[in-house]
Order: sequence, then C-alpha cells, then structure tokens
Amino acid sequence: MTANARMLQIGWLVVLSLGFAALLALTFKVNAVKGQVRLVERDIIEAQYARLMLETEFQTRASQQQLADWNAVEFGYSAPRADQYVEHERQLAALGVPRGKNAPNPIRFAMARKPVAEDTTLLPDWLGDEDAPAGDDAEARPAPAASRGGTLAERLARPNATALAAAAEFSQ
Repeated sequence: MTANARMLQIGWLVVLSLGFAALLALTFKVNAVKGQVRLVERDIIEAQYARLMLETEFQTRASQQQLADWNAVEFGYSAPRADQYVEHERQLAALGVPRGKNAPNPIRFAMARKPVAEDTTLLPDWLGDEDAPAGDDAEARPAPAASRGGTLAERLARPNATALAAAAEFSQ
C-alpha cells in the first residue's frame, strides 16, 4: 500500500469520525429540544386547567343570585338562624325521634368508671417501679408489672384492671 492510499484511508476515517460526532451532537440537541417542548406542553396543559378553573369560578360567582333563588325555591335551603343552634347535647337529643320497632340496636361504647387521668393503675400495671407515678394510694395499688416479671411486650400484652372493668361493663 502506498502512502497516498494510507492517507486517503485516514482521511476517510477522520471524515466518518467527524460525521459521527456531528450526528451524536445533533441527537443530543434534538433530545434537549424535545425535553423543552414537553415542559412547555405541561405548562400549557396546566395553564388550560387553571383557565378552566377560573372560568368555572367566574361563572359560579356570576350566577350567585340564581343559585340563591334555586336554593330558596327548589331546595328550601336558607342560612341558619340564631334559634337553630343548640347549647348542649340534651337539646340536640330532644330533636331526635324514637327508634322504630325494626331498627337495629344502637352501637354501645365501653366506658371506664373513673376518668383515665385519675386512674393510677393504668400505667403502673405496664411500667416498672421506677416509672410508676407517685401517689397517695401507693400501698393500695397492685404490685408493679416489673415485679411480676416479663418483658415490656409481655406486660403490654396483659390486660390491666381498667381494661378488664371496661370489657366487663361493655359485655353487660
């Protein structure tokens, strides 16, 4: 092979390499422009959605009087009056009607005899001696769970006196 033919091959290789590099650069540029187009399309869709929401809002506000007329005539809706408010649960219960003869039984909830804030046996059953709150009736409390042994998970799994009393009351 002659030097001329060798130079011609190297020239073609350089031209093909430059063409491939230009094609690669053009591909990256096209993909970048496509990404920008997608972002602009998303912005257009968001703007159309916002415009639709605003048009709906304007139409609604423009027809407030018509809506008020419909509410008054068709549905009988009106703003609440001062005499329609109740002061406590008994007034609200007085507005109710008695249950029908085929109505299902009401749902009952368990209730502790003492409020939880006053109950000193709730946490000491689960916690050890060091975590138990100090109180006047420390002698009357049952032995702490830590002295009965077991891990925290075992102590939490055991029902305490309050839970047993509530369950017994609920089952009655």
